[in-house]
Amino acid sequence: MDKILVFGHKNPDTDTICSAIAYAELKKELGLNVEAIRLGEVSGETAYALKHFNVEAPRLVEAVASEAKQVILVDHNERQQSANDIDQVQVLEVIDHHRIANFETAAPLYYRAEPVGCTATILLKIYKEKGVVVRKEVAGLMLSAIISDSLLFKSPTCTQEDIDAARELAAIAGVDAEQYGLDMLKAGADLSDKTIEQLVSIDSKEFTMGSAKVEIAQVNAVDVNDVLGRQAEVEAVLNKIVADKGLDLFLFVVTDILNNDSVGLAVGQAAHAVEKAYNVTLDDNKAVLKGVVSRKSQIVPVLTEAFNSL
Repeated sequence: MDKILVFGHKNPDTDTICSAIAYAELKKELGLNVEAIRLGEVSGETAYALKHFNVEAPRLVEAVASEAKQVILVDHNERQQSANDIDQVQVLEVIDHHRIANFETAAPLYYRAEPVGCTATILLKIYKEKGVVVRKEVAGLMLSAIISDSLLFKSPTCTQEDIDAARELAAIAGVDAEQYGLDMLKAGADLSDKTIEQLVSIDSKEFTMGSAKVEIAQVNAVDVNDVLGRQAEVEAVLNKIVADKGLDLFLFVVTDILNNDSVGLAVGQAAHAVEKAYNVTLDDNKAVLKGVVSRKSQIVPVLTEAFNSL
């Protein structure tokens, strides 16, 4: 039986890594030859979760077609967020909780997308549907994914289903969701040892909005000034990426995990779209985005609408 690769998006976050591991574990229990892999470096937050539950990070693979003919995508579907050679393999399944865009296949597939806060929430349902017990370590990783994507249940994307799943998984993993979650988020918000290039790429995704090419990166911080105090250096890196990729906009979002607000730093010829989207004025290329913590529900759709009306 040929191996099937399971992976999430580039610049992987905790949901991408942990859901790939969890779904690969399920598929193995069902008798398939699968391997969870990753398309980028592991973040500090994800590393904390992996270490806490004593699980190794998936292997880094940059060209999937050289290793497998068939793949399963988790936590994403948009082509530009996936493996560079995704068009050279068959996508068997997609398990996701994002919008569907720039995605098509030559053959039928199993596609499951639900409007919940985290891919891991969907995976818990699938485990139950298949009658497979979630191992303690895997439960801990799935809990970590939900905590990450929901900012410890404070994100507007968080649903009651996510909260219920997290409580169930925390019991299996043997941890207190609130205390463990806060420790994990703080570990991820420690940016002291990160280069500017790492800060910008920790959690960055590309999107097509109308006719515009947009990239949005997000980092969590306990104090946004830990990042914005290096604004000149950040802008230099962002401007280079805009030039290299031909972007219309790069929006770098620094989210305060304690106050649940963000500061957006916008560069590119379409930076004015941020002003239109949020009814703000960019001052020194940045603006406070009150109450904005979710890229999925509070940034991507709002910006997309702004670009469509320009």
